[in-house]
Amino acid sequence: MVLHEEVIGDAGRGVLADPARLLSVRRIMGGPQPGDAAGDEAFDRLAMLVNKLVDAPMGAVCLVDAERQHLVGQVGVPEPLATSREMPLTHSFSRHVVVAGELLSIPDARTDPRTRDNPSIHEIGAVAYVGAPITGPDGQIVGTLCAIDQEPRAWTPSEITLISELAEVCSSEVCLRISRAAADEARAAAESAHQQLEVLAELTESLAATMDVEEAMRRLGGVVTARLADWCVVTVADEPRGSAYVSAAHRLPERAADMARLGELGVRSRADLRAMVKAVRRTRSLRTPDGAADLQSRLHDTELAEITARAGFGASLLVPITSPVRRETLGAVLLVKHPERSAFTAAEERTAAEIGRRAGLAVENSRLYREQRHMAEVLQRSLLTDLPSIDGIGLHARYVPAQDGAAVGGDWYDAFAQPDGSVMVAVGDVAGHDIEAAATMGQMRNLVRGNAYGRDEEPGELLFALDQALHGLHVPGAATAVLARVSRSWSGWVVCFASAGHPPPLVLLPDGTVQAWWVPPEPLLGLPPKEPRSTNRRFVPAGSTLVLYTDGLVENRQRLFDDGVATISEVLRANAASSPDELCERLLAAAPPGNDDIALLLVSLT
Repeated sequence: MVLHEEVIGDAGRGVLADPARLLSVRRIMGGPQPGDAAGDEAFDRLAMLVNKLVDAPMGAVCLVDAERQHLVGQVGVPEPLATSREMPLTHSFSRHVVVAGELLSIPDARTDPRTRDNPSIHEIGAVAYVGAPITGPDGQIVGTLCAIDQEPRAWTPSEITLISELAEVCSSEVCLRISRAAADEARAAAESAHQQLEVLAELTESLAATMDVEEAMRRLGGVVTARLADWCVVTVADEPRGSAYVSAAHRLPERAADMARLGELGVRSRADLRAMVKAVRRTRSLRTPDGAADLQSRLHDTELAEITARAGFGASLLVPITSPVRRETLGAVLLVKHPERSAFTAAEERTAAEIGRRAGLAVENSRLYREQRHMAEVLQRSLLTDLPSIDGIGLHARYVPAQDGAAVGGDWYDAFAQPDGSVMVAVGDVAGHDIEAAATMGQMRNLVRGNAYGRDEEPGELLFALDQALHGLHVPGAATAVLARVSRSWSGWVVCFASAGHPPPLVLLPDGTVQAWWVPPEPLLGLPPKEPRSTNRRFVPAGSTLVLYTDGLVENRQRLFDDGVATISEVLRANAASSPDELCERLLAAAPPGNDDIALLLVSLT
């Protein structure tokens, strides 16, 4: 229902129709479409408090969208509104609160120019009104908590204060609901994205044998001519690199030379190819039962037309090659029967359409793989830290992706200086080595930084706070991590560290000995926090090197974890005199082969 210009105006309608505000209203009401007539127990209780505390006949919690007002909580409202719990905005007093952005107190709606023509005066006996704003997390007003009297009434300051305070309580409940709904939506979006990635992974796996588009199209031609048509032409005219590919096949071996020449001419006759592709872009398929005169008329190359005539141009069926990713037409498959054969049936057309979709999978496979690898490499480069330059501390790191899957994973390292002069170093490992793991890793790394920077708490306390943040923000996934604070001491350096189920830090001492700092295991990050985490303290002399790493450096299915730690400890001892960069390479060379990525961070304490 349209509001009167003199009552609300363009600016007011803009406020009411603000998309962010309407989204908050929908989230409070628990669905994408406002209009659920059911009440809400919590809001009904707030309305009852209004009714009792200010002795008003009617109390209501009102949510205002762009077209209607919803009474999600009410007491004393007469029928039929008590049941329907909604009214058009022309009947709403609360819309003025939303537009004005402040509490509204009306002693007598019959004399107030804003409300004197409001139908609610006569329909429900709304005479005196006071409404306080209900605000969402972003401060936008989503509705009001209001009291309504059926007689003129001058609302006292104490009553107005009480209504305002109750509205703040209601706003807190609203904020919780909006946040919960937003979290649910984010979680659903993440699950949807995860499902899409799973489909992409399954697609890549199923098409791994058809990375060569030409080979895939040749195989397609063999299948088509063996089961559906006498001959066919497969045209891919829209490959990302701008090249075209044409493959032709015939049921009869003696036509092989003609088919090879047809493919060559097809690549040259780009206009004819595009004509075929455009034909199927207008419809899912194009079937001609009696010689395909229309299609043949599109061929402007004389030799091409002669070859198709010799092949026998009877009934034809043109189906699109469709990208399953971009939902675009990449090309077409032309299936042709000899003139003596019957036309294509509906069942054959459905089969041909499925062949076209499968051809799209084959065509896209190579492009998707290249794009995925490129995206993964760009993502990993953006997520890995540029190590800072810090006096007295040398930082050297390596990241090695898993040998299979995307060139990206959940392993990470980080280092940054604190304002007090100490240095935080961390290494973590999110389960998985794919883009999803990398996205979670980026969130965790940023949370570690944001949670730890500028704070002097022990690493165990910082990891416990991180546990709470991960749980509260619904960051998906689980991870191991070690977080350490490195500070100077009177005798050298002190390292305070906490471990969340992570491999033990190793320290190469100046005399060439190696220490493995084993500590009692504690839960992984991402699990619901239960108990505070512990902090471990070690003193090391200047000239020591702290080694933090992920489990890909020490174990795989053939090498036990403890054996792997012993192996790299021996590598450290044997290469104690090597430079940090050389030491990184020696450690990586000693890592077991496997399908896990590796993060390695060396902290040289001079």
